[in-house]
Amino acid sequence: MARIFNFAAGPSTLPLTVLEKVQQEIVDYQGAGFSLIEASHRGPHYSEVHAAATAGLRKLLGLPENYHVLWLQGGATLQFSMVPLNLLAGGKPADYTLTGTWAKKAVADAKKIGKVNLVFDGTEAKFMTLPRAREVKTSPGAVFLHLTSNETIGGVQWQEWPAVDVPLVCDMSSDFLSRRIPLEKFGLIYAGAQKNLGPAGLAVVIIRDDVLARCSDDLTAYLSYKIHAAEDSLYNTPPVFPIWVSRLVLDYLNGNGGLPWVEKLAEDRSRLLYGMMDKHPDFYRCPVAAHCRSKMNVVWRLPSEDLEKQFIAEAKKAGMDGLKGHRSVGGCRASIYNAMPLEGAQALAGFMDEFARKHG
Repeated sequence: MARIFNFAAGPSTLPLTVLEKVQQEIVDYQGAGFSLIEASHRGPHYSEVHAAATAGLRKLLGLPENYHVLWLQGGATLQFSMVPLNLLAGGKPADYTLTGTWAKKAVADAKKIGKVNLVFDGTEAKFMTLPRAREVKTSPGAVFLHLTSNETIGGVQWQEWPAVDVPLVCDMSSDFLSRRIPLEKFGLIYAGAQKNLGPAGLAVVIIRDDVLARCSDDLTAYLSYKIHAAEDSLYNTPPVFPIWVSRLVLDYLNGNGGLPWVEKLAEDRSRLLYGMMDKHPDFYRCPVAAHCRSKMNVVWRLPSEDLEKQFIAEAKKAGMDGLKGHRSVGGCRASIYNAMPLEGAQALAGFMDEFARKHG
């Protein structure tokens, strides 16, 4: 088959070599005579995959031993509840930044569980900007500061991290593993897998020892970080297939140069697209403030909705799909996650240039 350039926001493109490896082994896993997704999660075949996925993530992030890696179901959405359930015991408040659609969901769930202080609210600006890191201050008594590092729909991304005296808790679903981060600032990181890591159906939680120790002891089993950490994410049957694919993606990332490599690719891909907007400023307009434009989800508008529809349709015919903006905001959006080859961004930039010359 002829593979297209898939700019969908998620589930999103995966490395071709990973997909081919899965194709080769989906029926007969490494000569075992059965598929890995038929194997016991307590048996040796899956145990090796589970351990290798954790080791691969630790290697890629340079994760110290005082951080636990949890492989959980429910995607990032379940974490909107698990974070406050575990960390807001005893009536303690938390600070949240309201930066877009996904932060809004996290805030709404947290408010049903405990006290939430909004230290930034981007509603009036239609979530098209973020504060400077130095402008973010925490509230008295807050036990953590919650950020959404990248808003998939709005196309805003934190390019620098607030310096605060409480642990950062961060939803990194749409820019997970795309850049180097100062791990010491983060008490808890969570991410849905289906953007940069693997198939949907999996969430990764990375939690520091001191934060884990403060988690509630009064939760039902599956909602407890302490139980998942103690059981090495094997309290119940884990999402075997997404973890297997994620292990292969981690092997791919580590084998190609790790975070410095993917960080440079993210910079190069996004520069191509934003550069085309700068080249045709009267035709393409990015509504996001320049200091917080996402390197993962690039959004833009054209002079009319009819032109946007035409752009999306013609791009699809040219082998580039998934460019329609989210239904809540319209416009165009290119999601350029880790597995998007540079050639995809080059093809889209060339198409943007040609389209603007024809219709501008």
